Amino acid sequence: MTTAGIFWLMATIPVFLTAASMSRLYVAGGALWTLLVMLVLYGLGNLMMVRLMRESGLGLAISASSVAQLVLINLVAFLAFGERLPPMQMAGMALGTVGLVLMMWPVAR
Repeated sequence: MTTAGIFWLMATIPVFLTAASMSRLYVAGGALWTLLVMLVLYGLGNLMMVRLMRESGLGLAISASSVAQLVLINLVAFLAFGERLPPMQMAGMALGTVGLVLMMWPVAR
């Protein structure tokens, strides 16, 4: 992945994490403003993903973003909302992380 691709990946992740957190707040409280903020953030994140896909291709962009979000949103769910994953799901996160490292590993061309 190029430097620009890594930049766009790092820029999209906080947007999606905030959107997912707003989604959880909407489910917990039902405030309309949280739903509206969530929709705006998901729209912005998807527009940013277009640039990321342009930099690194569809497969790598979506896969890297998905795995990074998977791990980080579970951290947010644990720290902010007190949610816990069972061991099997934690193992899946670990395997996803290994997959992400292997996908991001530089290759000689």
